[in-house]
Amino acid sequence: MAWSLYLLIAVLILFLVRKVFGRRGHLPPGPTPLPVLGNLLHLKSRETHKPILELSKKYGPVYTLYIGPQPAVVLVGYKAVKEALVDHAEKFSGRAEVPIVDITSKGYGIFFSNGERWKELRRFSLTTLRNFGMGKRSIEERIQEEVQNLLEFFQETKGGQTAFTLGVKYSCYRQCLVDCVW
Repeated sequence: MAWSLYLLIAVLILFLVRKVFGRRGHLPPGPTPLPVLGNLLHLKSRETHKPILELSKKYGPVYTLYIGPQPAVVLVGYKAVKEALVDHAEKFSGRAEVPIVDITSKGYGIFFSNGERWKELRRFSLTTLRNFGMGKRSIEERIQEEVQNLLEFFQETKGGQTAFTLGVKYSCYRQCLVDCVW
């Protein structure tokens, strides 16, 4: 009985290791990931760009990092980014699939949409914004008026007793955006 339990655990560990390391065949080289964490320990710095630049010195301008069990291709430098996003745009377009977002939004989300759904939402958004005046002189006047209102609000609170918290800032920016669009 104990041997079968050990065998089951060994097979499970082997399966997990092969699952993590087996997918690397078609991806660029990169640091070896740990089984559940991936390469998160490489990115433990508050300044994430520094370890990414250090890894690019070792692996080149295109390499693979694992964020948990999920692989991510990292592009460092203008040439690598241009080649990927301009020359091979179709291969690199799209967004990562985030299971929790799919579950909560039931496929109707805006920010994580992909493929045909994204194209449909983009077309609708652009048409709607154009109907509201986006890209025309009329909206420019509205934006300038709202910027002036925001600047006046900043002047009133500058040096005053009002606690200007992040929530108030967000509220001001949101109101300006709403006023510009509607």
